Amino acid sequence: MAGERPLRIVHSEAATSFGGQEHRIFKEMVAMRERGHDLEAICQPDAELTPRLREAGFIVHTMFMDGFVNIVAGIERMRRILKAGRFDVLNTHSRQDTIIAAPAGRLAGTPLIVRTRHLASKVNSLLTYTWLPHCVTTVSEHVRRQLITRGVSPDRVETIYTPVILTPRVVHSTLREELGLTASDVIVGCVAVLRPDKGHRHLVEAIAPLMADRPNLHLAIVGGGSPVFEQLQDQVLALGLTDRIHLMGSRRDVPNLLGGFDLFCLATRKEAMGTVFVEAAAAGLAVIGTDVGGVGELMVNGETGLLVKLDDGPGLTAALARLVDSPAQRKAMGEAGHARIWGQDMFTTEALARRTEEIYRRWLGERGAESGSALK
Repeated sequence: MAGERPLRIVHSEAATSFGGQEHRIFKEMVAMRERGHDLEAICQPDAELTPRLREAGFIVHTMFMDGFVNIVAGIERMRRILKAGRFDVLNTHSRQDTIIAAPAGRLAGTPLIVRTRHLASKVNSLLTYTWLPHCVTTVSEHVRRQLITRGVSPDRVETIYTPVILTPRVVHSTLREELGLTASDVIVGCVAVLRPDKGHRHLVEAIAPLMADRPNLHLAIVGGGSPVFEQLQDQVLALGLTDRIHLMGSRRDVPNLLGGFDLFCLATRKEAMGTVFVEAAAAGLAVIGTDVGGVGELMVNGETGLLVKLDDGPGLTAALARLVDSPAQRKAMGEAGHARIWGQDMFTTEALARRTEEIYRRWLGERGAESGSALK
């Protein structure tokens, strides 16, 4: 960024919960600030993101965004915020805040309005991807292709992968001691919030037959969420595998748990990107995933892990058997994945910030003449 003026950037987010999307916003704002840019945010007063950003030292403007009245009133209020802030870039993240923020940005004369698409679900209306923002970023090439297929111009949409915080491998995980297992036991691990589209039920169905003649095989499922947690409990009980399939609930020590797994598997049914596959590979684990969304972009099939077709139960069982029964192949794939994640700098916060800045500046330059950008 040497010789270039820092950008003034504001992010808007209507969601009140704190999940992967909000975590991405937080990491992006921190990473861009570290590169010398000025960042603020506009969130709802009761959003979990609001105090987290303020505790990190960011200015957060608050306004309610739900409901017709708040939308109408919000456009004018946000216009005033944007006008006073003289921001170079407004980056929106949800449909609701885009409906408010993008018109406000246009009225305020904000040079660049970007919408980030975080999801892999079907795109219905193109309003918040074409008419309202100037450009769009996505979290994977899969999502980018979805938007292009629906009619977004290829030169107005770019992919910026969601980063992960890379941490050194855990030398001694406490997982086996916690579960009462030994070094000879094989633990297949799965870390994901418990939702139907994460495919936990299918994973249990696929691994259960292998446990019949592999007494040292275990599955550790990490994540919380009702009613899926209770449904999994019933499924495991019905299979008679309560001592082999361990439902561990939500945990804050994921690196410690990854360090105790022998391999990682998530039979997800829908995934825009799937950062947990990156985290598992970074921890030195061979990974197994379903070939949906952006999952295939996060691994090299047959080299760092195995991809299985969606709804191919026998294929998932075969992939699990292949790696459960081959410690050498697990190790080789794990090492290859570790080298790829740590060596290629694809998924770090630094890579996110560099690419974000490059894309912002390019789009600002392309729009400079018509927008009257402050960069001129």
